[in-house]
Amino acid sequence: MPVSPESALSLQQFLDANAEALKALVQPASGALADGPALALAWARTMQQAPERLAALQREFYTEQLALWRRALDAPPATAEPDAKLPFFALLEDQHRLMTRWTEQLPAALDIEPQARRRVAFALRQWAEASAPANFLATNPKAIRAALESGGATLQRGLENLRADLERGRISMSDGGAFEVGRNLAVTPGAVVHETPIMQLIQYTPLTEKVGARPLLIVPPFINKYYILDLRPENSFVRFALEQGQQVFMVSWRNIPSELGGATWEDYLEQGFFAALDATLDIAETQDANVLGFCVGGTLSACAAAVEAARGGKRIAHLTLLATLLDFSDPGEIAVFVDEASVAQRERDFADGGVMPGSQLASAFASLRARDLIWFFVEHNYLFGETPRAFDLLHWNSDSANLPGRLYAWYLRNMYLENRLKDPGALTLLGEPIHLDRIAIPAYVLAAKDDHIVPWNSAFRTLSFLSGECRFVLTESGHVAGVINSAKFDRRGWWDNTASSTEPEEWFDSALHHRGSWWHDWGAWIDDRCGRRVRAPVGLGNDRHPVIEPAPGRYVKEVPATATQHQNDSSNRT
Repeated sequence: MPVSPESALSLQQFLDANAEALKALVQPASGALADGPALALAWARTMQQAPERLAALQREFYTEQLALWRRALDAPPATAEPDAKLPFFALLEDQHRLMTRWTEQLPAALDIEPQARRRVAFALRQWAEASAPANFLATNPKAIRAALESGGATLQRGLENLRADLERGRISMSDGGAFEVGRNLAVTPGAVVHETPIMQLIQYTPLTEKVGARPLLIVPPFINKYYILDLRPENSFVRFALEQGQQVFMVSWRNIPSELGGATWEDYLEQGFFAALDATLDIAETQDANVLGFCVGGTLSACAAAVEAARGGKRIAHLTLLATLLDFSDPGEIAVFVDEASVAQRERDFADGGVMPGSQLASAFASLRARDLIWFFVEHNYLFGETPRAFDLLHWNSDSANLPGRLYAWYLRNMYLENRLKDPGALTLLGEPIHLDRIAIPAYVLAAKDDHIVPWNSAFRTLSFLSGECRFVLTESGHVAGVINSAKFDRRGWWDNTASSTEPEEWFDSALHHRGSWWHDWGAWIDDRCGRRVRAPVGLGNDRHPVIEPAPGRYVKEVPATATQHQNDSSNRT
C-alpha cells in the first residue's frame, strides 16, 4: 500500500519526537538503577575465580544462537496471509527471547553478594523489557501494518498521546476523562468532620438502620490517595463496610505542599492517626474503635497501637492490617532502590524539609512491573494511537501524592534499611519505646499472594510479632487488585488455615482455598467485634466536630503548585 505524504510526515514527526520524549517519560522508572559498573566488576571477579560458570552459560547461549540463525535461514518464504510474520520480525523476537533468558540466568552465575545480585538482576530485567521489539515502531510489524492501513492516522494519534503525556509528566494508564474524584470515584456519601494540616477525617453516612456501636477507623496509605478504598460504588470497600452495618471513618491524607515538607513520622502519628482516633471516638460516643490500616497506613497503625499499648490505653479494640509490612527484612524488589548511599543522600536532601514528589515514587513502583505498567502502554498508546480503557484502579494508581521529605527519609532509614520496627525498643515514638509484642488485641492480617510491594511471606511474619489472637488470610492477585476484590464480583479467591504454623510455606501447603472475595470473611470477622447494635446517627459530626465540607473533601483534590524536592531536584533516587 503506498504511503501518502501526510503519512510520511506523521511517521517522521513520530520518529523525531519518540526518542527524547520516551526518555523523559520512561527513564525515571526503567533507568532508576545504573548497575553497569557493578555488573562489569562482578563479571571480572567471576572470570577470575569461577570462569567455568560463565563459560558454560556462554556456550549454551552461542549454541542456541547458532540454532536460531539456522532456523531463520531455513525458514520458508512468508505467505500473504494477514497474520503471517515476516522472517525478519520472527528472528528479532526469537533473538530477544534468547537474550532475555540469558539475562535471567546471568546473575546466578556471578560471584556477587545477594543484595548486589538482586540489583543486577533487576537492572538486567529492566533492560530486557525496555529492549523488546514490540516497544519500537521499526520492529513492531503490527504497528507498521496499522499505520499503513490507517494512512498514518495511528501514528498521528500516537504522537498526540505522547505530547499529552509529556505535558502531564507520566504515561497514561487509564482514560483520563473517564473518572473524576467526587463525580464517579469517592462518591460514598459523607462529610469531613475534622482536619489537621496533614489529614482530613471523613465520616460516612450509614446505610443501615442500625450500626455497630464501635466505629471503624480506616487508615489508608499516604503514598497515594485514600479513595483506593472508595472507588466506583460497586468496587468500594467503604460502601461494603457500610452495608455490613459499620460506622465508618476514613483518614484522607493531604497531598503535601512545600511548607509541610518538614513533617515527620511522629507528626503523622499525632496529627494524623491519634487526631483521627480522638475525633472518631468523640463523635461515635464510645471508648474504643476498630482500626484498619492498608500498606504503609497499616505500618503507621501498628506503630500507633504500640504507642497506645505502652501508655496503657485501650482505645484500639481490634486491628486489621492489609498488605502491611512490620518486618522489612525481605521487602521484595523495592529493596533494590534502598542502600546506605541512597538513603544518606535523601537525608541530606531533606535535612531542612522539602517534598518528595509522588511522581518519582510512582515511577519506581511502576518499574517493578515494567512490562505491564510501562511498556504495554508505550506500545498501545504511542505505536497504535489507542486511548487506554477506563480502569478505576489504574486511574488511582496514576493519582500520586507528595510526601514530606523528612518523613520519607526517616521511613527509608528506620524501616527498609535498618528494619528497626520489629526489634523491641529500637524505636521511640511520641516518647514511648515501641514493642510490637505489647499489641495484645485481636488482629486480622491479610496478604496478597502475588504482591510485588509487600511479599506475602513477609506479611505472614506479622503473626510472630503481635501477641493477640491473629487471623491470617491470603488473597489471590497483587498488592492492589488482591485487596480491592469487590464482594459484588467475587473475581478472586483466598486461603485460610486454622492450624497453627510458624512458616509461610508450611501454612500454605495445608491452607484451604475459598472462591470469592475475602471481603465476606472480613465482614463476618468484624461483625462479631463491632459491639452492640445501636440506632444509626441521623447526622454527621457533633458540636465539637461539626461538618466542615461534604466528602470527599478538598485535601484529596489538592495539587500543590510545586512538587519538587527541597535541594537535589535532579536526583531520581528513591
